[in-house]
Amino acid sequence: MVEAVIFDWAGTLTPWHDIENGELWRRICAAHLDPNEAEEAAARLLAAEEELWRRSREEHRSATLEELFALAGVEPSEEMLATKFRLWEPYTLTDPDAPAVLEHLRSRGIRVGVLSNTVWSREWHERFFDRDGVSPLIDGAVYSSEIPWTKPHPEAFRAAMAAVGADDPARCVFVGDRPFEDVHGAKTAGMRAVQVWHRTADRLPGSRPGLLPPDAVVHRLAELKEHIDAWLA
Repeated sequence: MVEAVIFDWAGTLTPWHDIENGELWRRICAAHLDPNEAEEAAARLLAAEEELWRRSREEHRSATLEELFALAGVEPSEEMLATKFRLWEPYTLTDPDAPAVLEHLRSRGIRVGVLSNTVWSREWHERFFDRDGVSPLIDGAVYSSEIPWTKPHPEAFRAAMAAVGADDPARCVFVGDRPFEDVHGAKTAGMRAVQVWHRTADRLPGSRPGLLPPDAVVHRLAELKEHIDAWLA
C-alpha cells in the first residue's frame, strides 16, 4: 500500500521557525558591503526573494540563488555566501523526531525521499543532512533549484517519485506543512498527503479556500509512524 514516503524540508524535516528575512539580509550585507550600499542592497535582495517566491506560488516556476542575486543586482562573494549559510544554519537543524521516523520507514521497506521548494543548491542541503547524520536514511532528493518546476506542479512530485524509484503515486505519501504547495499539490498528483500542522498553517502564503484536504494531520513527525503502519496494514 505504501512504497515511498517523500518529505518537504523546511517546516517538516526541520521544526517551524518564524524568520525575519529582511533582518538576515541586512546582516549579510552589512558584513560584506560598503556601509553606504548595504541597506539598499539588502532591500533589493529581499524584494528579489519575495518576487521569486511569488513566482513559485503563482506560476510554479523554480529559481536559483544565483538568479536571486542577479535579480537584485548584487554580486555575491564566496565570503558573503558563507555568511548567509552560517546565519541560516540554526534554522536548518533536523527535527529531533526525524531520525527515528526515517529509520522506522526504512525498516518497513519504505523508500524515503525529499522534495523541497528552494533556491539553495543540492550541496547546501546535503551539508545539512550530513551534519545531522540523516543522509544514509534518504534514498533520493529533488530540489526545485535543479528542475523547472516548484510544488504544487505535478511534475515536481513526479521528479521526486523518480528519485526514489517509485512510479505509482497511489503508493506514495507526501508529508509537508503547507496546505497548497504540499498537501493540495501532492493530492493533485495522485499521492496521499499528510500535513504537519503548525499554528501558522492557515496563514502560510498561498493558502486559499477549496484546497484538497490531507489524508492525515500530525502535530509532530513522530505521529507519522502510526498512520503509515495503519495504511500498510
